Amino acid sequence: MKLGITLPLIDIKGDPATVRDFAQAAEGLGYHHLAAPDHVLGVNVASRPDWGARNTSKDFFHDPFVMFGFLSACTSSIEFSTQVMILPQRQTALVAKQAASLDVLSGGRFRFGIGIGWNPVEYVGLNESFKNRGKRSEEQVQVMRALWAEPHVTFKGQWHTIDDAGINPLPTGRRIPLWFGGHEDATLRRIAKFGDGWIMLAHPAGPVANAEFAKLRGYVKDAGRDPRAVGLEVWVSTGEGGPEDWRKQFQAWKDAGVTHVTVNSCYSRGPHKRIAGKTVSDHMAAMKQYHAAVADLL
Repeated sequence: MKLGITLPLIDIKGDPATVRDFAQAAEGLGYHHLAAPDHVLGVNVASRPDWGARNTSKDFFHDPFVMFGFLSACTSSIEFSTQVMILPQRQTALVAKQAASLDVLSGGRFRFGIGIGWNPVEYVGLNESFKNRGKRSEEQVQVMRALWAEPHVTFKGQWHTIDDAGINPLPTGRRIPLWFGGHEDATLRRIAKFGDGWIMLAHPAGPVANAEFAKLRGYVKDAGRDPRAVGLEVWVSTGEGGPEDWRKQFQAWKDAGVTHVTVNSCYSRGPHKRIAGKTVSDHMAAMKQYHAAVADLL
């Protein structure tokens, strides 16, 4: 089991000293990876009174590639994971280049979590289509993997054309692990075909989550792949219960075959509850408490 933590930028913001100190503290405690969410644009809710409890312009998001590039120089061993980057609202070759550069600069410490997003406002602002984002993301994965593997690529697809060209540098291992977020059946089938793992947020530990894991494993097997080669990641929080509760939950995830657990104590949708505090000290304390509670179970 790998244990990570999300940088709680929505609460603590992102000045250089803050993100550096948080990352170094996580590495010092023994966390395996740092996670970061992704949004490029946030709406002005003053013009959208019915927007609901979704992300807005008031929420703080660093660009993950830029932030992880900075943190790769401030740390030595902790890995970096986008959770998740909204791939289809970006240009594919540019993303492949940025991911490869981060992989090289971090010494191969990047795990690329991708999704298709929910916010059409971002797609409009970035001049990409919201309607075909799912199918287009599949072709994006093919393009990125080709660009990461070979110095020159010729590709002709429905949305992408590359005429004998390539990126430089290539990733250290000529590939970057791709993990998918999302919970639709189409997402699970994409993971079975293309993915190295699934970031699952929709269900608490228990029968429903276990059934979804079993469904994914079935799809992976049907795709001619070994289900053991596809990782499973979930989020947890210190917002409810105490150390014994966290240990029981962690063990339940472990028994279900989960490979990566990520502490996110500022997320409050679905089965997740955030902590009451919003300061750096609050989140540092949560990070220390959770690691102390489950360290012997890793």
